[in-house]
Order: sequence, then C-alpha cells, then structure tokens
Amino acid sequence: MKILEKMSLRGKKIFVTGGARGIGKSIASAVAEAGADVAIIDIDIEEALKTADEICKENDVKTMALKADVTNPDDVNNMVEAILAKFGRIDVAFCNAGICMNIPAEEMTYDQWKKVMDVNLNGVFLTAQAAGKVMIKQGGGSIINTASMSAHIVNVPQPQCSYNASKAGVVQLTKSLAVEWALKNVRVNSISPGYIGTELTLNSPSLKPLIEQWNQMAPLKRMGRPDELQAIAVYLAGDTSAFTTGADFVIDGAFTCI
Repeated sequence: MKILEKMSLRGKKIFVTGGARGIGKSIASAVAEAGADVAIIDIDIEEALKTADEICKENDVKTMALKADVTNPDDVNNMVEAILAKFGRIDVAFCNAGICMNIPAEEMTYDQWKKVMDVNLNGVFLTAQAAGKVMIKQGGGSIINTASMSAHIVNVPQPQCSYNASKAGVVQLTKSLAVEWALKNVRVNSISPGYIGTELTLNSPSLKPLIEQWNQMAPLKRMGRPDELQAIAVYLAGDTSAFTTGADFVIDGAFTCI
C-alpha cells in the first residue's frame, strides 16, 4: 500500500473537543478531508452545529455536534455514549478544549486557578479516560491531546502561570497514559502549538500589542496558522503512526529554541 493510501482516515470515527472554532475546527476539517466521520464537541452548541454542517457539506463524511462541558464527568460520559450511538465506535479522540487567563500570580484567586486547571488538565484526563475505556474494549485507538509550547517555556510578557502549569501537566499525563495503555494498543500523543493566529486571537484588541512582541521574539517573525497543525493531526490519527506513542510534538516555529 502506498503512503498516501496508508494516511487515509476513511472509515475512522473521530471526535474533537473545543472543535467549533480555532485550532479544533481546523483539525476537525483536516480529518474529515482525510475521510473520517467527525463529532464536533463544544460548550457553544450553536457554533458547533455550524461547524459540523460546514464540514459535512465540504466532505463526503458524516458529522455530528454535541454540547459538553469537559470538566463534568457526566457530560463527558454522555458525550461518548451519544457518539457511540451514532458512529458505533471511537477510533480517535482529540482532547483539545482549553482556556487561558492572563492574571498575575499574586492577584489570581483560587477559583480562577482551579478553573484553568479544571478545563485544561482535568478536562483532558476525563475525556481521554472515557475515550480510552472505549478504545481498550475495541482493541485500540489513538488519543491526541492539545498541550502547548507553554508546557516547555514561561511565556512573556503575559502572566499565565496557571495555563503554563496546566499544559505541562497535559504533556506528562500524555506520557503516563501512553505507557499504561501501550499493550492495550491505545496510543496517546500530544501536540504543543506555539502562538497560533486564530480568528479570535487576531481580532482581540487586548492581544494586539502582545502579538507584536511575540512576533518580534519569534525566529520566523510571525504566528503560526491553524492549518499548519493539520498534517501532524492527520498523521497521529492514522495508522502510519502505529509506533508513535508518548510523544509531544512542539510546532512553534522554533520559538522554544531561543
């Protein structure tokens, strides 16, 4: 079989949390283009429905949209049951939902700290755990967690200790699950994007001065684009990455090299 045929995702059933917009939407579009049926999971169900409809019209695949709070175990379990009811199985889980708060550490409340950790780390665990249980019963699958280059560096000038700590936790969680589930044929990897120019980021007045500083610091002098994460997502979702597990892929235009 030729390499392009091996990279096809035709017949695979995939879900993407935080899939309604930004990086999640770009990943969902990519796996659908590669042939997978995809479930768009988001707290914003109206936007999730729009994204699912758009992807369905552009690709010869099945789509669905579900509202779920990844910090709520019941929501996560119900989400998985709904996907199984429509798709019959889950081959790939993209645990992508996340938030960030730029608040100085000395001013951050405990509730704010817990909210970031709950979405970014606990939410990834709950989602990966639920998907992993299904994949173990099926005989295998692939889980991809969205971490961040912030797991490896301390971002400046914005104060975001909770975000950085949560994403570092995602990388270590990924490695731990990969080892635990290796002999169960469930692969677990993470993607660590650098600064990505999503529509929300680029249109935020409060981020404009930060973007200018980030670009001055960046070796490539620009932010990444959401579509520049698509190839690694399709690779990790497919069978050509069968020997790839426990890895963290930093895609940051060499930002963490400086």
